[in-house]
Amino acid sequence: MPRPLPLGGLTREALQGFTREALRGLARDGTPRWRSTAAVFTSMTALAATSLMPGPALAEPRSAPCALERTEAHHSEGVDTWNATYVRPTHPLDAVMVFLSFPDSTPRTTPAELTTDYFPATSDFFERASYGKFTVRPHPLPAWIRMPHTSKSYAIQRDWNSEHRAAYLRDALAAADRQVDFSRYDIVYFVADPDAPGVDSDATKVVNLDTPLQADGKDISRVVTVFEKHPPDRLVLAHETGHVFDLPDLYHRPTGGKGDWDTYVGDWDLMGSQFGLAPDLFGWHKWKLGWLESHQVACVRGTGSTLLTLEPLGAEPATVGAAGVGASGSSWVLGGAGAASSGASGVPGVSRVPGSSGAWGPPGPLASSGSSGPPGLSGTLGSLASSGSSGTLGSLASSGSSGTLGSLASSGSLASSGSLVLPRVSGAPGVAGAGAFGSGRGTKLAVIPTGANSALALEARGSAGNDGNTCTQGVLVYRVRSDTESGGGPIEVLDAHPRTESCWEDSVYPPLADAPVALGETYTVPGEKVRIEVEDRTVSGAWTVKITTG
Repeated sequence: MPRPLPLGGLTREALQGFTREALRGLARDGTPRWRSTAAVFTSMTALAATSLMPGPALAEPRSAPCALERTEAHHSEGVDTWNATYVRPTHPLDAVMVFLSFPDSTPRTTPAELTTDYFPATSDFFERASYGKFTVRPHPLPAWIRMPHTSKSYAIQRDWNSEHRAAYLRDALAAADRQVDFSRYDIVYFVADPDAPGVDSDATKVVNLDTPLQADGKDISRVVTVFEKHPPDRLVLAHETGHVFDLPDLYHRPTGGKGDWDTYVGDWDLMGSQFGLAPDLFGWHKWKLGWLESHQVACVRGTGSTLLTLEPLGAEPATVGAAGVGASGSSWVLGGAGAASSGASGVPGVSRVPGSSGAWGPPGPLASSGSSGPPGLSGTLGSLASSGSSGTLGSLASSGSSGTLGSLASSGSLASSGSLVLPRVSGAPGVAGAGAFGSGRGTKLAVIPTGANSALALEARGSAGNDGNTCTQGVLVYRVRSDTESGGGPIEVLDAHPRTESCWEDSVYPPLADAPVALGETYTVPGEKVRIEVEDRTVSGAWTVKITTG
């Protein structure tokens, strides 16, 4: 379920007179707090995790020893096994969008308009987050399907009565089954008329069914029920789709709904807030979903010091993988009956338009000749089944991204707190300067076990991929608990600067906006014998981090 608007009900008018320059870098008592400035990126690139000195503290290339056990907690953050009751998004999945109208309201929008509210934004988010290993392929119905009862009769609300909710799902499935073959789809979206009088936009959620619904010989165990306004909250459908893949809510729901909702993770993960400045999924979630290879997760155990080179989490491979997703954020439906004969849908940077010929056709098998190995491996994109075009896709630079990481030092501005405020870099949609980050296949996540069901995680965050709007960068540290329920704080970001706040104008929770450990800084984790030093940046944009335990 998505969280409400940020800032705990504060209006823009209430914040008048406060500027980013005035607030960034101030301690909570109003006094200035100075921070070390960023150093020039001069060291050579290092792609593998290495040990700084001989001893028992090792960064193991295989991540299994640090994989927390999956527990009975709802949406457990355990990664040792996958919960087979959920579909794992390691390949493109097909989603049907069913648009529901009611007898007490005449829709003022069309299914095509509502489709563009959510796509391609949702697909683009997951394509970038998964490094091209996964995308959602939407299949929207062209017309409204009428429900048998009025919208008010279902008593739709955030904490929905189970009896009314069951009646809604039962009626929606029966009404749609006459037109939809549900056996062909992996994900089901029921989208209600946003203007119907009984529709509550706060009620959007994924419904998990103990007893699956059945249609066309298929068990349907969960349904995404969408009650959003038009236009909807940004990335709200991507958040709900995350629950379909067993990801938990990371926001804190205050008593009575009043107070800060974002105290656990702030801006730093979509499952905390769809409004966040840096909503890319945590590296831990990418590991859980199968988007990080084992060599990209460094397991740090024992005592002593370990030196790691962490590649930015948003760095993407420069070439296409077997899933058929381009580095620029475009995707292709290979071999489907709806594939465009002109090949337009397979050209990086060409937008797909709902209702255009072949853009979002019915699902079909992936072309076997198009892959060059396991998902995510670089190579050439083989023949497109419908267009017949073939060849090698170029790097991100050739698809429109521009600028080098080195230019950030000269073009970025340093705030009074020392945080580097990154400039906007033109390029592919949502991929700010991604071409500067090399192959995108280096170490992205470091894990330090702290207990049977807990661990510390480290990852480098900056203005790339889905985090293009972030106003700070550095090494983000957070705690993971696999025995904590969804909504109870299974992940908590640790604040390396607890006395300052940042990004007041845009952040959902300014106290955590400057949480990352910046270049040249040292952070000791409270309650743990763990010290983190960010020593350097490489010419490719990776971060050199020294971890001392014990």
